[in-house]
Amino acid sequence: MKLGRITELSQFYKSGLLEDTIPFWMQHNKDEEHGGFFNYLDQDGSVYGTDKPVWVLCRYTWLMSLLYNNVAKRNEWLEAAQWGINFIRKHCFDTDGRMFFLVDRQGRPLMKRRYLFTETFGVIAMSEAGLASGNEELIDHAKSLYKLILRYYNDPSLLPAKINPATRAAKGHSMPMILLATSQEIRKTGAEALYEQVIDNSLKEVCEHFMRYDEEALLESVGPNGERLDGPDGRSIVPGHAIETAWFMLREARNRNNDAALIEKACLIIDWSLKRGWDEEFGGILYYTDVEGKPCVQYEHDMKLWWPHNETLYACLLAYHLTGQDKYAQWYEKVHAYAFSHFPDAQYGEWFKYLHRDGTVSHRLKGNIWAGPFHLPRMQYNCWQLLEEMKASRQ
Repeated sequence: MKLGRITELSQFYKSGLLEDTIPFWMQHNKDEEHGGFFNYLDQDGSVYGTDKPVWVLCRYTWLMSLLYNNVAKRNEWLEAAQWGINFIRKHCFDTDGRMFFLVDRQGRPLMKRRYLFTETFGVIAMSEAGLASGNEELIDHAKSLYKLILRYYNDPSLLPAKINPATRAAKGHSMPMILLATSQEIRKTGAEALYEQVIDNSLKEVCEHFMRYDEEALLESVGPNGERLDGPDGRSIVPGHAIETAWFMLREARNRNNDAALIEKACLIIDWSLKRGWDEEFGGILYYTDVEGKPCVQYEHDMKLWWPHNETLYACLLAYHLTGQDKYAQWYEKVHAYAFSHFPDAQYGEWFKYLHRDGTVSHRLKGNIWAGPFHLPRMQYNCWQLLEEMKASRQ
């Protein structure tokens, strides 16, 4: 990749983040009456639902804090982060220390899930906001929540099982993946042996239990010790999810003096996932695939979602930077061309989130219970920062 292209892309991602994505959300999502943020935003930013998904509130609070900490000390970003934290801490925690998944506009609980994902985003929101504000008590809350997550994760009997373990024992790729990322984030507040231990365990679990070297795939569900499960769930691959895990691994490799073995494993995941996930007919990355090429049971399996493309752009750029292999620059350009010719909304800004397989828009919304200001701005920020690093190394 030539210096001119690197410079062009750096400015492209910077302006996309600071002049499009962030202004869209800051203009439309603040709930001045009840606190927190609206997330059910229509194409033009108008609110079409007032319930508040807590994990999205946490992600946005993390994002505002990150920008304040690493880009510029803008008061509006710090104020947005504090606005989010105030609502989260007042309304989004249950009496057992865990978090609700969904609350209504006023903050009254609507849903609490058996999964621990909301809590992981609570950790990164409070730790990053604590760093932004200098609030040590907030960082301490993040650390206590992190330890609570580990207690539940390490003792599955504390949560109701999704599938009867007496009949079929299984586990998902999501938890080691998110624990890896969460540990990397809270580590910013200060090194602790616990964080390194969780990262080591997460990497080991991903590499030894979910990576199938014989089938060239990272599976979403396996048995307790990595056993292959019979049936559609055991054959399921989510290419974007696997690629997201890969860049978490690459980030950790950088933290470990460019650990060559870890870089190699992460790049294998990228290679496998793009080979299986890229739609040769219409372009773009499929949502689900089956490791044996059998029918996917998910109705949305052939849709093109925003976030796998976000994760792939950064993963390929980082893989290229760390390995120097041209194939990752070529994949990056291929995914970039598809993503930016299909997802951005030229009329109102931000991105459409869901496309049909042929690339036409399926839903005009910009936010719902799953989609919000996280994957896109995180990718724009990460790519911008990495491209600046690449530019500096070439000059």
